[in-house]
Amino acid sequence: MEEKLRQRSSNCIKVVLFGPECTGKTTLSRQLAAYYNTECVPEYMREYLQRKWDETKEVCVYDDMLQIAEGQMKLENEIAQNVNTLLFCDTNLLELKVYSEAYYDGVVPKILNKISLENVYDLYLLTYIDIPWIADDLRDKPHEREEMFLRFKECLDKHNLPYIVIKGDKISRFKKALTHISQLIEDRSEYNR
Repeated sequence: MEEKLRQRSSNCIKVVLFGPECTGKTTLSRQLAAYYNTECVPEYMREYLQRKWDETKEVCVYDDMLQIAEGQMKLENEIAQNVNTLLFCDTNLLELKVYSEAYYDGVVPKILNKISLENVYDLYLLTYIDIPWIADDLRDKPHEREEMFLRFKECLDKHNLPYIVIKGDKISRFKKALTHISQLIEDRSEYNR
């Protein structure tokens, strides 16, 4: 299992969209991937849980965490092999860790806890809760948005990970992300000279 949760080596810059439900991660990751003419790793958890809901009307349980983590890393590793410069990830294992802590009284599968902190990303775009919450089959914390945002922020701070907070309308979010990503690309280019 451990090997299935590890990142394969890759030369691309990896940017993660990170934060609570319904904060614009998917929209922004797709916009950025289109702008940079690259790929975006979709959120496997949403696909997995929607399929589970459609088939059984059951919600996520603790035992789903490792299956979701495995599916997420499989997608990321496959897509990363086809990208040379830049990859956007519409979530990662660290996000699963935060959700597991929030939903299962601080309990995270041991291997997920370990590997989520070992996989490396160049930048986290922490999406703020200043866009409208939209209900669907899977979203369930409309009144806990601030609390969930703080959980995500505290995780990044605790582990000293590189991040910026993305807030505002779609244009403001996109422009702020572009500024920081362009700097990452420039820094990488200078380092490789």
